[in-house]
Amino acid sequence: MGWWFKIKLWQRVLVALLLGIVVGLTLSQTMGQAEATAFIDTWIRPVGLAFIQLIRMLIVPLIFTTLVAGVIAMGDPAKLGSLGIKTIGLYLATTFFANIIGLTFGTLFQPGAGASLADVEAVPVSTDPPDAVERILAIIPENPVAALADGNVLAIIFFSLLLGIAILSTGKAGKPVGDLFNSASEVVLKITHYVMEVAPFGVFALVSYTAASQGLDALASIFTLIIAVYLGLIAHAVITYGFLVRVVLNLPLVRFFRGLTDPIAVAYSTASSSATLPVTIAAASDNLGIKKSVSGSVLPLGATINMDGTALYLGILALFTAQAFGYDLTLMNYVMIAVTAAIVSIGAAGIPSASLFLLAIVLETFGVTPEHTAIIVGFILPVDRIMDMARTAVNVTGDAAVATAVAKWEGELDEATFKAPARV
Repeated sequence: MGWWFKIKLWQRVLVALLLGIVVGLTLSQTMGQAEATAFIDTWIRPVGLAFIQLIRMLIVPLIFTTLVAGVIAMGDPAKLGSLGIKTIGLYLATTFFANIIGLTFGTLFQPGAGASLADVEAVPVSTDPPDAVERILAIIPENPVAALADGNVLAIIFFSLLLGIAILSTGKAGKPVGDLFNSASEVVLKITHYVMEVAPFGVFALVSYTAASQGLDALASIFTLIIAVYLGLIAHAVITYGFLVRVVLNLPLVRFFRGLTDPIAVAYSTASSSATLPVTIAAASDNLGIKKSVSGSVLPLGATINMDGTALYLGILALFTAQAFGYDLTLMNYVMIAVTAAIVSIGAAGIPSASLFLLAIVLETFGVTPEHTAIIVGFILPVDRIMDMARTAVNVTGDAAVATAVAKWEGELDEATFKAPARV
């Protein structure tokens, strides 16, 4: 097995991803889609599900320990204000550009023109927007232990920040507790590295199941939409994040993307930014040189509120709907789509296909009927996973780009580590 570990982890993961696509499509074509899906679901997919469970197992302890340790590493609670303003400002800025790019690609490709929706089974969705006051109050946990048990990320972030500040403010008396969290964060990161050795097998299993269950026929039905979404996401990653990393920060762009190969591959296979978080934090520390004072706070927050891929996707879907049903859009409609997509994408659940059910709120901005909304969701839902995988990978990349920028501006970036060859 020595030869296996001599291969860099990102290379193993990438090969596994490609093999998963080939195996899934091959079995689907030779055995039939239903039989191939059932076979993979029984004999291969459980490996992928076990991998997801392993990394989900790490989400809460990793956020809790690294965030508390990160606040302690700052040495001054006042730095949290500067860090928070820069983080949220950058997340909002990248989401704005994601909206612009999404609407641009939706206009250029016209994916809804000529779409055949006559035989689509409608999927009704709620158009009630989430209550803003309830969402804000939910950030404050009634019971921190319950928040940890339930995996309430925003509540965990709030309590962790409060605990870290209290440890710093306590001074000498709080040092033993601070040392405990510093040690605990290192231990949890070590477990993350162990789990990542399973990544090639998990990615292969998950991608092969997706390829088999979706099949080529399903992709062909909305091929133009998928192409528009993928090219829009790639453009956003290269232009927006590329400008931030290469021009604003003056850091090597290729090295940035190389350092994120593992989390991008895991995000693509799991379609869950929350599940990818442990891998993102590990890559940010090992490959990008982002110190825990930033990675432990910026990345968990990003996994919760930074959904550039979702905002871009909702914009394209809104134009797809307008084109498919013949809605005439004005400039103000475009503005409202962009604003609404940005707002509803913030805090969207970091789980597969969650953003699709936010579409109803965006479509209301130009008067789409509930019946048309239900038909669009029914049309997209069967193949949404294919696009969800890509937008999740972009979300994770955006989290890391913002964390890199904040780390450099706060003096918490080890540029020697960033520019060195990626660690495995």
